[in-house]
Amino acid sequence: MVKKRIRDPEVLEEAPPPKSGADDSGSDDDVDMVNVEFEWFNFKPDIDFHGVKSLLRQLFDVDSQLFDLSGLTDLILSQPTVGSTVKVDGEDTDAYAFLTILNLHEHREKKVIKDLTAYLVEKAKSSQALAPLSNVLASSSQVGLVLAERLINVPAEIAPPMYTMLIDEIEAAVEDKEPYEFTHYLIISKTYQELASALDEEDAPRTKKSKASKTNRETFYFHPEDEILQRHALALGSFEYSKDEGEGMADSKRAFSDMGIKPQGSMILIEASKFEGAVKAVGEYLSPPQ
Repeated sequence: MVKKRIRDPEVLEEAPPPKSGADDSGSDDDVDMVNVEFEWFNFKPDIDFHGVKSLLRQLFDVDSQLFDLSGLTDLILSQPTVGSTVKVDGEDTDAYAFLTILNLHEHREKKVIKDLTAYLVEKAKSSQALAPLSNVLASSSQVGLVLAERLINVPAEIAPPMYTMLIDEIEAAVEDKEPYEFTHYLIISKTYQELASALDEEDAPRTKKSKASKTNRETFYFHPEDEILQRHALALGSFEYSKDEGEGMADSKRAFSDMGIKPQGSMILIEASKFEGAVKAVGEYLSPPQ
């Protein structure tokens, strides 16, 4: 049984049992699968720096270069009893996933948080759907910035336990008079749209239909739980990356598909009173079948 500490080294809470990343009961006709057991751990500053920094780079995509990721990673690791990592080869290895929360108001004087907050305000102003977020960030509201990312092939089923443990850890921190009593939760994530390959269309005639399709693209989620979380949101929306290299870059992200993909940033703002219900809904949606 995997254990995960809450606040006190002497007080341990049971994390979920290790999850298998594949079912070994498939037939010989199935694609070869590797069984992987996922384990939940607290952050270890002396172990997790490079793994968490790499996942932050993945989360912020091309705009990661706008931030001091080393400083942001250090800040995350400075609060080791709030948030989780997920690993497969023991505690002393790199994380396959992480989830944490930062108090934007508490850390507002730190340069990396100043830069990140300014970025979020700028992106919020770019979308009418995100307008309420601008007002919240400009006020004295206690906003908890939720940062979560995982390697591409890590299953979404690891997310519910991480969010559930986060709620428990926040409650324990508030009892200890630590600054985790939030009015809002702001989840930073990623979405994407599928694009017809620019290379494939080079010789194709332009049509009114193809022009119209650019304004009617469906949005997809890198993190399936985001689709559930947004149902509880005060504000939500996707935004273009500042360092976006254009639609032609989508061709470099084609894999096993005729379509390219165009990643975008995403923000989901949830009021504190609705966050626990949102997390419960995520658990119900992603729980493995019994």
